[in-house]
Amino acid sequence: MKISKLFAGSAIALTALFITSCTGEKVHLTGNISDAKDSLLYFENMSLNGAVTVDSVKLGADGAFAFEVEAAKHPEFYRLRIARQIINIGVDSTETISVKASYPTMSAQYEISGSEECNKIKELALLQMELQSRVNGITQNPDVPYALEADSIQTVLTAYKDKVKHDYIFKAPNKAYSYFALFQTFVVDNRPMLIFDPRSMKEDVQVFAAVATSWDTFYPGTERGQNLHNIALEGMKNMRIVRARNAQTIDASRVSDAGVIEIALPDNKGVTRKLTELKGKVVMLDFHVFATKSSTARIMQLRELYNKYHAQGFEIYQVSLDPDEHFWKEKVAALPWVCVHDENASASESATLYNVQNIPTFFLIDKNNVLQKRDVQIKDIDAEIKAML
Repeated sequence: MKISKLFAGSAIALTALFITSCTGEKVHLTGNISDAKDSLLYFENMSLNGAVTVDSVKLGADGAFAFEVEAAKHPEFYRLRIARQIINIGVDSTETISVKASYPTMSAQYEISGSEECNKIKELALLQMELQSRVNGITQNPDVPYALEADSIQTVLTAYKDKVKHDYIFKAPNKAYSYFALFQTFVVDNRPMLIFDPRSMKEDVQVFAAVATSWDTFYPGTERGQNLHNIALEGMKNMRIVRARNAQTIDASRVSDAGVIEIALPDNKGVTRKLTELKGKVVMLDFHVFATKSSTARIMQLRELYNKYHAQGFEIYQVSLDPDEHFWKEKVAALPWVCVHDENASASESATLYNVQNIPTFFLIDKNNVLQKRDVQIKDIDAEIKAML
C-alpha cells in the first residue's frame, strides 16, 4: 500500500480503514441532531479506499437516528456526516454509543457517551481544530514575515505533536484513538498535510512504528495493521536512504527494510549493539530488570533456551531497565547473550515504542528482522523457536 493512498477523504476524518473479521455481535449508534430537519445523515465506514456508506437516514423534526453495524475483532472507525459536518466514531468492542449534536456546528460541538475511545477522539479532533486555527492565524497575519512563516508553523506543530505523543499515543498505542491521531491533518495554502509525517521525519516514523508494533501484537493479521506496518517500514527505509546520501558512504540501492523498531544501546563493555545487526538469527528481544526477586529464576530459564538453540541460530537481545548501571554490569558479566542497558530505566524510549507495560516482557523476531509475536501470544516457547529456526 502506497502512503499516498492514505490521503483520501476528509481533512479532519480518519483516512483509511475497513470492515473485516466480524463477530456476529452488533455496535449500536443512536442519538439526535437538532436543527437538521430533512437533512440526510450518513453513517460511513472509513475504508482503505475512502468513505463507504453503511447506512443513511433523512432526519425528522426531532433529529433522532439509530444505526447498527457488525462488531469487528479489532478497533474500527466510522463517521456521522451531514454535508461537510463530521463526527468521528471509534469502536473497539461491542458498544452502544449515543451522540447529541446540533447542525451546522456538529463537528466541533457534540456530546458523546458510551465509549471512552470516542471521547478521546473528540478531544483529539478539538485539539486539531485549535491547531488549524493557530496555523491560520500565522498564515493570515500580515505582521508575520513570509520568511518566518514556516518556522512559526513548525513551532506550534511541534508543540501539538509532543502533547499528542505523550498524552495519547505513547500511553496506549494499541487504542483506536492513537491510530486516529496518526492520520490527523492540517491545511496550509489549501494543501492538506499529515501532522505526523511518516515519510521524512525520523521522530514521526518512530511514532508510526510504535503503533504498528502494538497493532502487530494485539491485532495480528488485520489489513489495517499491516498497512500501518508497511508505512512504518517505508519511513524507516526513507530515513536510511537520507542518512546514506548525507554520509555519501552507502549506496541507496543497498538499503534494506527492517520489520522491527531499531534499538541501539551499549553493552557492559560500552560497545553499542544494534538489534537489527542480528538479522539472520531468530531473536528473543527481552526487556528485563535484574533488581527484582524473580530475576534469577528467569535468567536460568533464558540460559536453558539459549543452550538449547543458540547453535542453531537463536540469539537473545536483552534490554536492562535497571536504574543502577554498576549493579547491572555485575549481573550480566557472565551471560553469553547480548545484554544492553538503557540509562533511562523506567522512562526508556525503547520500552515505550514496544509498548512494554510489564517487566519482564519478551518478543520473538524472525530471521528477516520481522517481529512475529510477544509473550502474551505464546503458549509453547520451544515450539515457537523451533518453527522459526
